[in-house]
Amino acid sequence: MFYVEVRDHVMIAHSFRGEVFGPAQRLHGATFVIDAAFYAKELDAAGLVVDIGLAVTVLKETLEPLNYRNLDDVPEFTGKNTTTEFLCKVLFDRLALRAKAGDLGRPGKEIAAIRVTIGESHTARAAYEGPLA
Repeated sequence: MFYVEVRDHVMIAHSFRGEVFGPAQRLHGATFVIDAAFYAKELDAAGLVVDIGLAVTVLKETLEPLNYRNLDDVPEFTGKNTTTEFLCKVLFDRLALRAKAGDLGRPGKEIAAIRVTIGESHTARAAYEGPLA
């Protein structure tokens, strides 16, 4: 399986509900480093998985609505803990829509899977990976 991976980052604020989160129940900020990997079983006629320039643009556009935001104020996240794991799936779903629409320079049906990894510090990260169904 071939893959191309691109990276960007966002700066957010949020808080969590539940004793398990300890001091993170209070409002706090984070700078997340996001890696998005796009997989294909075969290279296209040009020898590409996806157009890397388009992948960079699509990731940046996907992250823009979250950048410099307090995620506690985002209506679609009301009542949810915006954990790193949760955000990986949110970003996966948004990137999958763009991939299926052909926004990566290749028909979506030719992209086998996407993996989104979020680094929340230099020692911790989470990921979500799944096929494009």
